[in-house]
Amino acid sequence: MKPEAIRAEPIVLSDIQRDCYQEIANVAMGQAADLLARLLNVFVELPIPQVNLFEITDLHMALQSLDQEEAASAVCQGFAGDGITGEALIIFNDSNFDDIARLMNYTGEHSEAMHVELLMDVANILIGAFLKGLAEQLDLAFSQGHPAVLGQHKPIRDLLRPTHQSWHQTLAIEIIYALENHPVNCDLLLLFTEDSIEVMNKKIAYLLED
Repeated sequence: MKPEAIRAEPIVLSDIQRDCYQEIANVAMGQAADLLARLLNVFVELPIPQVNLFEITDLHMALQSLDQEEAASAVCQGFAGDGITGEALIIFNDSNFDDIARLMNYTGEHSEAMHVELLMDVANILIGAFLKGLAEQLDLAFSQGHPAVLGQHKPIRDLLRPTHQSWHQTLAIEIIYALENHPVNCDLLLLFTEDSIEVMNKKIAYLLED
């Protein structure tokens, strides 16, 4: 991504804007959860999406639900469309893998290759469905990059060390997917660039006028 000019004033969100982002995320989250529930034949518990603006250096603060020291693995996938760019991350605590592997009918020895395949499968389901639901509501189209493993078996703080030195702030949407009666949960984290926030604010302004 091209470096952005240093901003004189930080971006802020009004309560109305934040509520609108939260409602849009809630609809998209439900569509992704429905796909996951039908795939695993389980009930997916859904929380209220968390919408926050963070300094990029404080990104780890976005993940309130996960133990910051517990080993975790993550997949990252970039997306872009109509002036909006960002990245989506799926983060799993390593302690979840045996249970999710059984639910997805993975057989054989639990190797690193299987670990990566499972990460990619869940990421494709949740990221793809969420972005589709978000795009439909904002009347835009996203193109998605190839997913990549961000890291494995590391503390959350190490996984989320800033790599985008040109970002100053990010709009972060966090969704926690938990499975009823199973000790499984994963975090979906959507990160939008500063320039994207301005474009999205104009999009939701039309929704708020209706």
